[in-house]
Amino acid sequence: MRRIVLMVLRLFYIAPYYVYRIWKFGRDDNASYEEAFAYIKKVTKRANHAGRVIIESHGAENLPKKDGYILFPNHQGLFDGLVFLESSPRPFTYITKKEARNVFLLKQVGDALGVIAIDREDIKQSMQVINQVAEEVKNGKNFLIFPEGTRSRKGNQLLEFKGGSFKSATKAKCPIVPCALIDSFKPFDEKSIKKVTVKLTYLPPMYYEEYKGMKTHEIAEEVKRRIEAEIARQLAESK
Repeated sequence: MRRIVLMVLRLFYIAPYYVYRIWKFGRDDNASYEEAFAYIKKVTKRANHAGRVIIESHGAENLPKKDGYILFPNHQGLFDGLVFLESSPRPFTYITKKEARNVFLLKQVGDALGVIAIDREDIKQSMQVINQVAEEVKNGKNFLIFPEGTRSRKGNQLLEFKGGSFKSATKAKCPIVPCALIDSFKPFDEKSIKKVTVKLTYLPPMYYEEYKGMKTHEIAEEVKRRIEAEIARQLAESK
């Protein structure tokens, strides 16, 4: 958490204003989530720079030309969301655990972007979230979902991808975009404030025509396979 302290210290003079503006977006019914995203993206870039984190992003050209898709990355740590907020050329919102919904700053960002909280212990509520996400995706909103359900804590190794994470995509019949994160655990999980580079690759999407005959657990396995292959390729090239 030393890097979080560094970010706060280097931005202490402007941080209250940033939080206030983000809070205002969450209270303004006339503000779109696209406008909120653009501002949060700007703030995220400043925060990452202050924290001495370099985001190396590739494959943005692979994103579908039309909005209404879901990003499915591996989950490495608390910094993952900041990687996407800085790098994504298109606005998105995300699903979060209900426990994180009321954490300071996460709450303000969530309100501004229309984040949906899920209670994984409540099956009925979880199904409602799946259906809500599917409808919003059909209406042209992009989402970010971590199919591992929790961060790996194993560095660049992946946990099992949960088939249920893909139910919203199959209901919406939308493009599934696998995303490979490398070293995203380092900024917040390591006890260092040295300059660090985090890599993100947007892989070619799986369109409905490709996965319509697959069960959700098969989709999960295939998305995981593609991400693992990309991570292995990049790590091999870096040696």
